[in-house]
Amino acid sequence: MRPSGLAVWQALQIATRLAVPGKTTGEIDAAVRNYYEQLDAEPLFLNYPNSVPSKPEFPGVTCTSLNQQVVHGIPGRRVLEEGDVLSIDTGCRIHHWCGDSAVTLPIGEIDPEVQRLLDVTAATLQMAIDLIPVKKKWSEVAVEMQTFVNDAGFSAVENFVGHGIGKNMHEPPQVPNYRSKNLQPRDDFELEPGIVIAVEPMVNLGTKRVIAESDHWTMSTADGKPSAHFEHTIAITEEGVRILTAAPVDQEELDRLLPIAAK
Repeated sequence: MRPSGLAVWQALQIATRLAVPGKTTGEIDAAVRNYYEQLDAEPLFLNYPNSVPSKPEFPGVTCTSLNQQVVHGIPGRRVLEEGDVLSIDTGCRIHHWCGDSAVTLPIGEIDPEVQRLLDVTAATLQMAIDLIPVKKKWSEVAVEMQTFVNDAGFSAVENFVGHGIGKNMHEPPQVPNYRSKNLQPRDDFELEPGIVIAVEPMVNLGTKRVIAESDHWTMSTADGKPSAHFEHTIAITEEGVRILTAAPVDQEELDRLLPIAAK
């Protein structure tokens, strides 16, 4: 799964360079789409079916969620402005295996409290990565993630969860980023070698409640305050935790695992 993880990492580097005032979310999506075409990688989000059968499939290769938008923002003509925050989520499949990752970026100078929201959300993801080797079950990690978020004065979104990932983007188990009152013991899982999960905390500045927008995809905060989202695809191995969507260890790894067309 490392080649697909590296491709997703590279796609987010391309997106980050374009995430500046004056660019549109559609331009970012087009650049990532072009990169996946160079790799002959299959974008995981494009034409993803809506949970409501009669509603439209997802039209982009990235989810671009701005400010109060939590997840599933549709890329388009929206021009980025100074002070915005933009969450970019993307995934691809290479040689039958998937990678999935997300990052939230400041557009120019942003409000200090919103920057703290981004910092806390990124730290929540890193906390989960650090806790996996020392905890027995995922629920123990999720409790600490939510406690960390709440202690910072923010709220963890409970409408969406992380997921197992492998040959398909969404596989069992579900991976909540909060203390789930509905999680049954049989639904928890052991943190043992062989597990690969996408961990993706979503944190709101205000209420945890979200609402659906009229485009049938975008989910936004109920109070209109900003949200942040970070995600990595993470493997638990005999040697420890491996972040499959992290930066390459060196140029040799990038050259060895991705086709020449990627350069």
